[in-house]
Amino acid sequence: MKDIKVSDLRRMSGKGGLILQGCGGDPQEWIDGINDMLTDEGILLEGTKFQNVSRFQHDGLTNLLFPFEDVKVDIGKLAYWRLETHGLFGGTWLSDYVDNRLGGFLSEEMPETEERFKPDCPLIGTDGNIFNLMGIAARTLVNNGMKAEVKEMCGRLSDCGNYNEALNIIGEYVNITDGSGNIDDGEGEVMTI
Repeated sequence: MKDIKVSDLRRMSGKGGLILQGCGGDPQEWIDGINDMLTDEGILLEGTKFQNVSRFQHDGLTNLLFPFEDVKVDIGKLAYWRLETHGLFGGTWLSDYVDNRLGGFLSEEMPETEERFKPDCPLIGTDGNIFNLMGIAARTLVNNGMKAEVKEMCGRLSDCGNYNEALNIIGEYVNITDGSGNIDDGEGEVMTI
């Protein structure tokens, strides 16, 4: 078992796997228990077991990724098992998790969020309502030709768990400033904040 970051998941385009959410405690107990359960259910085939399992933290939960590499599974039975046990394990496919919770996979051309250009965005001193802040950040991104990032950011914001996490996500896309400079209001007019 290895620890990975959420950004590592976003680089796994084209790979398959099962993510179980809320797996606190000893990860090896989880891995052994899931392997035994899936073997008993006839889902893991030919004596294969998940061995290259990864652990990551997201939204305050410890999650496990069971990659489909090096295992033989009855995918139909696994899909049914995942739906049947969703209330217990929060099971989801890797691709669904990345698309719906993390804003999608990173393409070869697109650098990680931390490395990409972040335009200045005057949020300090404005109405702190998260929807207001999201709107200002989205407009800033659009004005800088970053429409794809708007969709990604808004998708991640809709799934985040609290205000501080939302502010951190916004900060991954824009440089949060105090508004003491000038900004484009989106209609070609420059206004002073």
